[in-house]
Amino acid sequence: MAGHRCVRRLIHQYGFFSIHGPDVLNTQTAPGARKAALAFIFVTVLIDVIAFGVIIPVLPHLVQEMVGGNLSAAAYWTAVFAFTFSIVQFFCAPIQGALSDRFGRRPVILLSCLGLAADFVLMALAPTLAWLFVGRLLSAATSASFSTANAYIADVVPSDQRAKSFGMVGAAFGLGFIVGPLLGGVLGDINHRLPFWCAAGLAMLNFLYGLFVLPESLPPERRTARFDWAHARPLGGVKMLLEHPRIWGLVAVVFIANFAHYVYPSTFVLFADAAFGWKEKQAGYVLAAVGVCSVVVNVMVVGRLVKALGERRAMLLGLLCGATGFVLYGFARTGWVFLIGLPISALWAVAGPATMALITRQVPADAQGRIQGALSSLVSLAGIIAPATFASVFGYFISPAAPVRLPGVAFLIAALLLSLAALVAWRAARAAPAPDAATQLAD
Repeated sequence: MAGHRCVRRLIHQYGFFSIHGPDVLNTQTAPGARKAALAFIFVTVLIDVIAFGVIIPVLPHLVQEMVGGNLSAAAYWTAVFAFTFSIVQFFCAPIQGALSDRFGRRPVILLSCLGLAADFVLMALAPTLAWLFVGRLLSAATSASFSTANAYIADVVPSDQRAKSFGMVGAAFGLGFIVGPLLGGVLGDINHRLPFWCAAGLAMLNFLYGLFVLPESLPPERRTARFDWAHARPLGGVKMLLEHPRIWGLVAVVFIANFAHYVYPSTFVLFADAAFGWKEKQAGYVLAAVGVCSVVVNVMVVGRLVKALGERRAMLLGLLCGATGFVLYGFARTGWVFLIGLPISALWAVAGPATMALITRQVPADAQGRIQGALSSLVSLAGIIAPATFASVFGYFISPAAPVRLPGVAFLIAALLLSLAALVAWRAARAAPAPDAATQLAD
């Protein structure tokens, strides 16, 4: 207990609680101030995603150097890194969510940015594979701030505008996965360590900007009375989800959709080679095109479509477009057929913001962080299971033992999953939404 009080005093002393900082924001704050804060959240998510994207082209080669140039061993360790990353996020996401409900969003986001900067410095200097592995563990723990960013949006954005704001976060993901791999490839061609230094610098600049500019979004009277370890544990977070039966179906949609999304990192590069003979350069161009389509949809389409159709219909449309695109991918025999599916599947990006907006409408304001943390844990759980599932099925159906050669089988499975998610969403969202979180609290 003494150690806990000491940590709290240090955090307060150094201003992470905005005691002398900007005023607290909420849904009643002037639109200009909300836009400035949301811009910071956008940049925070963007830098986190760029940081991940930057190391995609260089991490396997850096690992290969550390294992003596053995490509097979490098592939094994890269897979171990990915698996461990998801495990750590599974445990850390609900902890960050619970901390943000207890102490506010701002300190958690700032500490996450600072931790991410320190992590990339560590990986830039790592002399051995063991130290690089430690860096990845730290990265997984600190980058779980996506859940807190979503809770911040729920705090400051009126319920009828949240889908558009969540769409901007989706745009940050798309833009990050365009810029990150391209930047990492250019810098990594100069030196394998350089992308890590670049990512560290960006994260540190983001921390400093947020330290002086970012307001708090959760006022003291809306914070939980204590840090709840029951909800901070991954299974505790699941238990908390069970306390809100109105969102069970939507939570299932989030899990199924994120499970399906892992088909891209799990199989795309090898699928493109097996199906169309595309090598690294062509695959990189296509992934960049996927990111561009995602940005366009999130920035220009999500807000308009949700306003025109409503959150429920927009969610269903997005899921069905994703399923249709994946069917085209799965049966494509030529590259141009695959490319036709890109803009169709890109409309899937509408479903995520609409789903998150529906969930936040039905959760009390003082539980937004924990709910988002629990959802992030479910996404991490999908990241533990999905890659092995898709990769093994893909490997079997391109092997001589398969009854038919079908390189796109993983995309067809993903299409079935999204179709299932659409069915669940249709049933789950039929009921009228609960009162907005702020209204619930006021009552």
